[in-house]
Formats: sequence, C-alpha cells, structure tokens
Amino acid sequence: MHRFAVDPGSTDISPVSFHPVLWICAAAVFAVIVLQSVIYLRAIRKAAGSVNLTDEQVIGSVRRGGIAAIGPSLAVALVAVSLLPLFSTPAVLTRIGLVGSAAFDVAAAGLAAQSQGAQLGGPTYTQKVFAIGFAAMTLGGLVWMLTALILTPILAKGDKTLRKVNPAVMTVVPTAAILAAFFTLAFAETTKSGVHILTLLVSAVVMGLCIAAAKFFDKPWLREWGLGIAIFVALAAAFIVTAK
Repeated sequence: MHRFAVDPGSTDISPVSFHPVLWICAAAVFAVIVLQSVIYLRAIRKAAGSVNLTDEQVIGSVRRGGIAAIGPSLAVALVAVSLLPLFSTPAVLTRIGLVGSAAFDVAAAGLAAQSQGAQLGGPTYTQKVFAIGFAAMTLGGLVWMLTALILTPILAKGDKTLRKVNPAVMTVVPTAAILAAFFTLAFAETTKSGVHILTLLVSAVVMGLCIAAAKFFDKPWLREWGLGIAIFVALAAAFIVTAK
C-alpha cells in the first residue's frame, strides 16, 4: 500500500497527518513568519531616525526582545511536543506557528472528535476524526486572524482620534490594556490549584529580583534574561512541589 494511502476508518493517522501537503503548508507558514520579521525589522530601522533612536538602541531593543522571547518560546515548544502524539509534526508546526494556543487547539479538536463519537488519541481516533479535528482548529484560527485583520484598521482610526483629543490618554490605555490582559490570564491560573498559585508567586518574585539586581548592579542583561529566568525557576518550583 502507498505510504500516503488514505483510509478514513483507519486508526493509523500517519498517512494523513504526515501528508506532503501538510508539510508544504507548515513550510509556507514559517516562510511568511520569516518574511514578516524581515519587514518589521526594516520598518524599525527606517522609523528609528524619526523618534531619535540610534542604531545601538535599535539593536539593543531587538536583542532584548529576542532574549525575552526565549522563555515563552521554550514553553510553546514544550506544548508542541505534548501535542505531537495527537496531531503529528506538520499540523503542530502549522498551528503553533499561526496561533500558538494549545488550549484552543485541543478544545476545538476535542469537540470536533466528540461530534463524531470519538476521543482524541483514543481507539476511535481515525483518519477521518483527525481531519475533522484539524479542520476545526484551522477554521477557528482563521476567524482569529480575520478578526485582527478587520479590527486593526478600525482601532487605528480610534487611536488617531483619541490622540487628537488627549495625547496622554494613549500613553495610559496601552499600558492598562496589557496589565489587564496579563492579570486576567494570571488570575485564571490561580483558581486551578495551590501549585498554580505558588508558580505565579515564585515567577513574580524572581522577576522582581532580576529587575532590582539589574538596577543595583548595573547589569542590563539581568533585565533582558529576567523573563526566561523567572519561567525556569517557577517551573522548577512547581516540579519540586508536585514531585513530593
């Protein structure tokens, strides 16, 4: 039988989940991400002069952003590894590359599987169920991207209007929105268990110590690596507590 022969009733999902079309889609997604990164970097360098930023400041900001992204990226990588048995490599790379929400992906695929009387990863997880689950994840992610595409220009117009009325407002609103978003995410985790509360507190303390140490010892790299350090220490604390 051909390696990629499709049998909707088969519980061997590899002929579908490793299909060349999915590999091409995954490669296309990452090609778009690289292209976007290049465009953003060029835009940053072009706009730097208008806001009195030197090349050293731009490079330092990009470097700090890249370093700060290491911790969250490793968390995403761990999530991706956990999803591999369910969706295989191409689908996981495509989904993580576009949206990066494991909770949404698993929930969407799980509901799609239940609609077929099946369970993710169970004995009834057939090629057909995989295809339906993957379609559900993809459609959900598509709505997210379309929403951002449609609402971004509308919000940009509102931003310009508010700046004309009171420029100080737009210095407060973005900060307040970010704080509210992170507080909401953090508070949602604290309701799950004591370990989640401990993890949150440890990460907050470690991040605070990194910022304070960076200022006291004049070591900017501590501020840059603070997020990654906080994540690793918090995960280590959670592991120690749960291992007992």
